Amino acid sequence: MRDLFNNAPARAHRRAGVANNNLPGRHHHPDFDKLNMRGWRAAEKEGKLPSAAWQQERAWALRMGLTGSDSLEDKTIPTFARGELPHYAGINTFLKAPYIEDSTLVGNYDAAIIGVPFDGGTTYRPGTRFGPQGVRKISALYTPYNYEMGIDLREQMTLCDVGDVFTIPANIEKTFDQVTRAVSHVASSGALPIMIGGDHSIGFPCVRGIAQCTSKRIGIVHFDRHIDIQEKDLDERMHTTPWFHATDLANVPAVNLVQVGIGGWQVPREGVEEARKRNTNIFTMRDIEEMGLAETAARALELAWKDADAVYISFDIDSVDCGFVPGTGWPEPGGFLPREALELVSLVAREGICGLEVVEVSPPYDTSDITALLATRVIVDVLGTLVSHGKMGAHKHIIDKPVQIPAGPDVTSQGWDLKA
Repeated sequence: MRDLFNNAPARAHRRAGVANNNLPGRHHHPDFDKLNMRGWRAAEKEGKLPSAAWQQERAWALRMGLTGSDSLEDKTIPTFARGELPHYAGINTFLKAPYIEDSTLVGNYDAAIIGVPFDGGTTYRPGTRFGPQGVRKISALYTPYNYEMGIDLREQMTLCDVGDVFTIPANIEKTFDQVTRAVSHVASSGALPIMIGGDHSIGFPCVRGIAQCTSKRIGIVHFDRHIDIQEKDLDERMHTTPWFHATDLANVPAVNLVQVGIGGWQVPREGVEEARKRNTNIFTMRDIEEMGLAETAARALELAWKDADAVYISFDIDSVDCGFVPGTGWPEPGGFLPREALELVSLVAREGICGLEVVEVSPPYDTSDITALLATRVIVDVLGTLVSHGKMGAHKHIIDKPVQIPAGPDVTSQGWDLKA
């Protein structure tokens, strides 16, 4: 029998821990300079970031949560958890940002998180009504600082969580009206609306909410495996239909709709026919592979921004390969790798946006919150990109028709604190 192991290297020594002198030596790299590495430059950039907002939060935590016990050496720790720390405790908003009970104050912030807990437009697996809760919960894992970007969101922008839209589970159209009203209020205030879905049917009322506030033209970059542009599905405006109705709006033309990642075995022919009629722009995963991420982003931006005044990003979590995002209603293999998706959405956001939605996160189907975590990452990467490229607030100039939504009459108490 032929000796299959006759080319195996000789054993240097029988005693454990003795070096094998037959291994190739390490090579010297005289031109290597760690100071030119991105890792070191990021470390230096952190040293230039302010920390005033973090110091303020810790002081606020002591005021609101009472000073900690005498046995604690760290005197910044309160008795009751307030703010970012600890990550496993507290009442979760997105990224532990302030919860704005009085929604009339949303305009005091650069950006506002809006939860849209609705899955009445789902045509297969439900559960996305729990998407906002799931994303908020796992977002507590993150800090506002990103090492590679050299950005600290807490120090360089203001963010609030305005809570959830009061959706109507049994009525799609009433829910759409509620969503449009909420988004138009936030957009009119000047804050950047960031929506957490919810199924993809909310894409239409979200875009409609911004379109109501402006006479300007809006383009859309849509990340998805599904085309989502048929008129109806199951006789209703479901999550397969948002872009048919959004591009029916006067200032949201279909020629500025760019659909990125489309493909697979879940693309209804009715939607393909409509895309062809409306002359939309469709990039398949193979297109993206052949062009590369940078070229894909450049072409998507060129098409979305052509004669437009602002661009809206719609990110369906199922655009990512289902091996990475099990918690979604219509999983599809062959989509983006997480790193590709994050790079591409950041490249698109560099030019500024008028709104962002992240949809189709279904926590009941998730594993270890990994789908909700990626949704969180999409949002914070977009915010970080806007800050680092000086585009936070760049959308405000298009709001030339702000809406006014009346508040209810003044009250002195929520109700729970009333005594008989």
